[in-house]
Parts: sequence; structure tokens; C-alpha cells
Amino acid sequence: MSQRTASVKRETRETKIEIDLNLDGQGNCTCRVGLGFLEHMLELLAAHARIDLKIQAQGDVQVDDHHLTEDLGITLGQAIDKALGTKKGIERYGFVLLPMDEVLVAVAVDLGGRFAFCCNYRPQRELIGDLSTELIPHFFRSLAVAAKCNLHFKFLNRGENEHHRIEAMFKGFARSLRMAVHIDREAKGQIPSTKGVL
Repeated sequence: MSQRTASVKRETRETKIEIDLNLDGQGNCTCRVGLGFLEHMLELLAAHARIDLKIQAQGDVQVDDHHLTEDLGITLGQAIDKALGTKKGIERYGFVLLPMDEVLVAVAVDLGGRFAFCCNYRPQRELIGDLSTELIPHFFRSLAVAAKCNLHFKFLNRGENEHHRIEAMFKGFARSLRMAVHIDREAKGQIPSTKGVL
């Protein structure tokens, strides 16, 4: 099997981002983005998706955290799409019902090449650490657009803790991604679509 890796750079007047990604990694993460809570969530994503991630990013956080968070979602989505290549042999679909203490969220992903995003997360706090909670859906939406995937989050129990809600989203996405990018040994390199292309 060829290596499923990608290196993506994105530079604007507002942000500068470099991402190295290995879909067949061990869950290693080196992440320097200047937003502590987001770094923590990206480390969880790498660990639970079993992907290796190296991220160096800086942005105009003196303005606010919007540009950097959005562009990280875009760049990570581009890296996932690039690393998947032709998508031959992948499972394509991934889903999980993930508990995080009192929180329960359903997450599903389809790497079929089309964008859709549905999410019923509604933050109850403005900030977790140094990150605006309203940016969490925006991060995932930006990622889904760039990765050309369907991504769904549905909270079955919202719980009481904002940290738990967001952590459940990142872990749920990670576990769903891990399933979706997994190589189906019985597929023998086939494209997982009756169209013959994704």
C-alpha cells in the first residue's frame, strides 16, 4: 500500500499554517498553534484517529481567534483529502456513538467527495480556555468543505459541561474518521461507490 501522507501549507495576510499528516500513523501529534485549548483538542483528534499530525500555525490572535481556527479547519481538511488520494479501498463511511461522561453525541462521516454539514451543538459558555466555543462548529464545517465530506454531529444528551461537549465532538470525529479511512482488505483496491469514482 502506498503511503497516505500529505503536507499542506496555507498562508494569508491573517494566518500561516503548515500541516504534515499521515493517515496510517500511531496517533502522534506535535501541535503549535497558539491556542492552548485547540491544541489539546487536536492532540485528542490525532490520538483517537490514529493519525500522525504535525502542525505549525500562527495567526492574528491579537484580533481574535476566528481566522486561525477557520484556516486550521480548511488546511486540515485539505490534508485529509490529499492524503486519501484516489480513495481506493477505503471504508468511506465512519460513525460512532460517543459518551463523554454525561454527554452523548452521535457522529458520522462520509468521505464520498461531496460536502454536507449538520450539527446541533449550541454552546452554553462563550469561552473554553482561550477559544471561542462558537468557533467549534465553524472549524468542523471548514474542515468538511475542504475534505469534501459529509459530517454530522447530533447530541443525544447535551450534558452539563462545555468542555465535555467539545471533547466529545473531537473524539467522535476522530473515531469516525479512523473508521472511514480504514482500508477494507476485501475491497481489493476498489472505489467504494457504484459510480466508480469519488
